[in-house]
Amino acid sequence: MHRTVDTVDLASRLGTVDQPFVVDVREPAEFSEWSIPSAVNIPLNQLSERLAEVPIEREVVTVCASGGRSAAAADLLESAGRNVADLVGGMAAWGETYDSVTLRLGAVAIVQVRRRGKGCLSYLVGSGDTAFAVDPSLDTAVYRDLAADHGWTITRVFDTHLHADHVSGARALSAETGGSLHLNPADTFDFSYQALVDGDRYELPGGTGFAVAAMTAPGHTGGSTVFVVGDEAVLSGDTLFVEGVGRPDLADRAEEFARNLYRSLRDKVLALPDAMVVLPAHYGEGVLVVPDQPVCARLGDLRSALAPLAFDEDEFVAWATERSTPRPPNYAEIVEVNMGRASTAADQLRQLERGPNRCSVSR
Repeated sequence: MHRTVDTVDLASRLGTVDQPFVVDVREPAEFSEWSIPSAVNIPLNQLSERLAEVPIEREVVTVCASGGRSAAAADLLESAGRNVADLVGGMAAWGETYDSVTLRLGAVAIVQVRRRGKGCLSYLVGSGDTAFAVDPSLDTAVYRDLAADHGWTITRVFDTHLHADHVSGARALSAETGGSLHLNPADTFDFSYQALVDGDRYELPGGTGFAVAAMTAPGHTGGSTVFVVGDEAVLSGDTLFVEGVGRPDLADRAEEFARNLYRSLRDKVLALPDAMVVLPAHYGEGVLVVPDQPVCARLGDLRSALAPLAFDEDEFVAWATERSTPRPPNYAEIVEVNMGRASTAADQLRQLERGPNRCSVSR
């Protein structure tokens, strides 16, 4: 009987010398839609004919949508002499897999929470006994448990914008912890919250001189906001990523939003010092994620690496609007949920969210 491996263990090994050979046995159309980084697609009905493509000297992990086909593939590979394990729960489980890494900036700790199957990044920013949560996902227990591990109470909860590719956990986390909920009213929300104003500052305890400063940066959405932590880091939301910028076309006003995005980048984000650490809300398939290293980049390095950051406004608008890609799966329904206009059961919410991040325009 073949072995099994869970998604947390697999995530901890990707990008390391102990990385297994991942065989995705779904059909090519399924694989092209969404896959685990480094996975090789060999459909189950072709596996016996393509055994030579599966190494003997490395551990092999099989994966499919939810576990049925991958179990059959693991049995086949084991009988062919491979050291194989089946991924429990398949891509459905991968979409709900989290890990975290902590970045320390003096007395302030920023915990980056990575939702590996969605490419979602969220944060706890903590000092003393207090933490702020930024862009939490639906699985709010992840944030409560991490805060407890650090001895923090979550006192404020923020979203950087109205999310379109995943269900926000901000309102639920606020209710569960008693922390105040802070959103930008330039996006539409049909529930109670404290309105963010450009220039707001939210102090953390300890007298360390660190604070969170909110800056409205419209472009990806009308209410996109970035948060500056002290003099060292910027939580850039979907405005700037390590491999691109936020896509401007989700509201069907691509040129207008692209111009807003250009001006927000130029006047707000790129006006920050080069030494600022950029901590985005997402990462794409081309970004290598490894244990114990946050997904981040120095702003100065991004100026050099991302050519569109040097474009003039018309060049930027043309570049950003011409590179549209398919919208996030179930985009309209997710937006309705995040606006507070739809009440959907938890299992249905998870179905809505399945699939990759599609909120960026890459270089």
